[in-house]
Amino acid sequence: MSEPWRDPRLPVADRVADLLARMTLEEKAGQLSSFWAMPAEPGAPVAPMEDDSGEDAPGMDELAKHGIGHLTRVFGTVPVSPAEGMARLRDLQERIVAAGRFGLPAIAHEECLTGLMTWQATVFPTPLAWGASFDAELVEEMAAAIGASMRRLGAHQGLAPVLDVVRDPRWGRTEECIGEDPYLVGTLGAAYVRGFEGAGIVATLKHFAGYSASRHGRNMAPTAMGPREFTDVLVEPFVLALREGGARAVMHSYTDLDGMPAAADERLLTGLLRGELGFAGVVVADYFGISFLESRHRIAGSRGEAAAAALRAGVDVELPTTRCYGEPLVSQVRDGAIPEELLDRAAGRVLTLKAELGLLDGAWQDVPGTAPPLDPPEHRRLARRLAEESVVLLANDGGLPLAAGGIALVGPLADDPRGMMGCYSFPNHVGAEQPGVDVPSLAAALRTELPTASVEVRAMDVLVERDADIAAAVEAARRAEVCVLALGDRAGLFGRGTSGEGCDVATLALPGRQRELAEAVLGTGTPTVLVLLSGRPYALGGLAERAAAVVQAFFPGEEGGAAIAGILSGRVAPSGRLPVNVPRHADVPPGGHLRSAMDGPHGWSTVDPAPLYPFGHGLTWTRFSYTDLHVDPAAPTDGAVRVAATVTNTGERAGTEVVQLYLSDPVASVVRPVRWLAGWARVPLDPGRSARIEFTVHADRVSFTGPALRRIVEPGTIEVAVGRSSTDLPACGSFTLHGPVREPGPDRVLTVPVRVTPL
Repeated sequence: MSEPWRDPRLPVADRVADLLARMTLEEKAGQLSSFWAMPAEPGAPVAPMEDDSGEDAPGMDELAKHGIGHLTRVFGTVPVSPAEGMARLRDLQERIVAAGRFGLPAIAHEECLTGLMTWQATVFPTPLAWGASFDAELVEEMAAAIGASMRRLGAHQGLAPVLDVVRDPRWGRTEECIGEDPYLVGTLGAAYVRGFEGAGIVATLKHFAGYSASRHGRNMAPTAMGPREFTDVLVEPFVLALREGGARAVMHSYTDLDGMPAAADERLLTGLLRGELGFAGVVVADYFGISFLESRHRIAGSRGEAAAAALRAGVDVELPTTRCYGEPLVSQVRDGAIPEELLDRAAGRVLTLKAELGLLDGAWQDVPGTAPPLDPPEHRRLARRLAEESVVLLANDGGLPLAAGGIALVGPLADDPRGMMGCYSFPNHVGAEQPGVDVPSLAAALRTELPTASVEVRAMDVLVERDADIAAAVEAARRAEVCVLALGDRAGLFGRGTSGEGCDVATLALPGRQRELAEAVLGTGTPTVLVLLSGRPYALGGLAERAAAVVQAFFPGEEGGAAIAGILSGRVAPSGRLPVNVPRHADVPPGGHLRSAMDGPHGWSTVDPAPLYPFGHGLTWTRFSYTDLHVDPAAPTDGAVRVAATVTNTGERAGTEVVQLYLSDPVASVVRPVRWLAGWARVPLDPGRSARIEFTVHADRVSFTGPALRRIVEPGTIEVAVGRSSTDLPACGSFTLHGPVREPGPDRVLTVPVRVTPL
């Protein structure tokens, strides 16, 4: 081979260096570009999607002659069958390869947060439901299934998982988050990455960093947060997912932190992400995020200035179209405003990823000729398992399981299939009239689950705008032996729903007149089971106490109706646990379980932030006891201790307990949370059976950002609590760390291994 970059036997770094040396400025910039094609038949003229500014985006021919870095959502823009999407992708790749001097195809990326976001693909539960499952192995299995489908279609990269830690559930994108605890988020996020990357698809961690802490829970608002909380809470899941998962891409956040937009923050994207965390992959822009430096953040006066700021910070690829990283960026380099070395740096990262994906060697053509089914039975079974594990039984005063009889099923989510899906499902994101897959509503699923019951359904719009709908629901409840009241959200984008991107809320009150509906139905005296199908937790104080039972499901996906119906009937034993607090009052200042003593309830404030149902809470059909706690008494500040307890099913039915380990640091050099989640185990037990649960806690797992803003482990007493939620912890003890204050290095221990031994 005359050109070394074409030789697959050479090291990737050598191939990339040779290829870069042969490229013009325009060709290097081409690798940083992206193209979002309007739908069309293969062979037809290719038109670009409109730019966010309302201007026409650069055309295919204009970009392709210099090369294109990414193709945007070929499958996920409008409803196309798998075969149509594959034909379209092949056509676009052939045009790109033919147009450039080097014949390099593009990386094809898709959204994949709740499954591949395309028509006819399985809609899995939303990430908040993953968090409720506390099941990392199942999340990894789901991600592997999604990645395998994408690989068979010819896609290369997925824009997931979301690792934002919930800080204010008024934020519309809460449904996209795994939970409010960084260890839970990081552990399940790393599991997603392992499954996805194991299938050969590039995982993209987002949004780095601070997005979920935007002021007042408003999308894209500034983030006001100190460096200690930022590091220990918001950055920590990314550390886990990079080290334990092996993600090859990161997407920057839209927000600005203390006045510095993430897309232009060199300390964040280069100093922290690459320098401290050791990330060596590709940083991609969130959609239009580089343009926003000019149009919204207003730190750039032109497209070129925005491009220069983002490139200097460490953003390697502009998505979803090319507005700044084309001619404006090339002009900045030619004029000396930004060194060509930075362009080489970004282009080299993209080319390295293309080499790893086989795109320098024709691998884009190695796609089966037959389109795979995207919602096969095995995917539906997987979606069902995850949905069942994610449903949380919050309270049960004898209302469940339901008996076959006269049931009134009323409320805005009673008969709405879309109420099972989040905003990054294809139907709710794109607005397709038909979901392309079978999504049974709660009404359909309950009738299937209880075929001999008489189920009277009274559905209505999500905001409950008509008095007549409330009256009809009340009359149905009065006629029934038991009422199931289905409340919650309809996911959408930018005001087209009650939950989802851009659908933020001022308080955590139920949407529209849902509380009024609930008060009226509960007032009938008919035993009423509240079922919440939502993308965020809502305030249930004054309602939950009057209900016969309360069930919470966070957008459980296409099999969610069947999962909820199985729990309502008693066939399925609930095992979900809350990944976020459920508030008592709608207007209480938001905050998760990671509260300091002065941030929790105390007598010096008239505002009580205590939740109605705490993080980690969830019931099932049986009861569990905790006995024989053992905690090693001491360890050095670079050592580890064992924490063990015996858990016994003391009830009459089989069930799964989620055994949770919490740690506390009662005296530290900075203010610490009262307690934090350090580990957990899902433990299925038959009646009367026991298991021994043993956690190995390294001293690194009590480290924190100290007074000098460096991570430290301090000597002293660490309190231990094991139990069934963040506030129900029957087994308590402590251990002592001795020795000097220690600064753990970049190889610090990030996880707490757990061993479950049946007795």
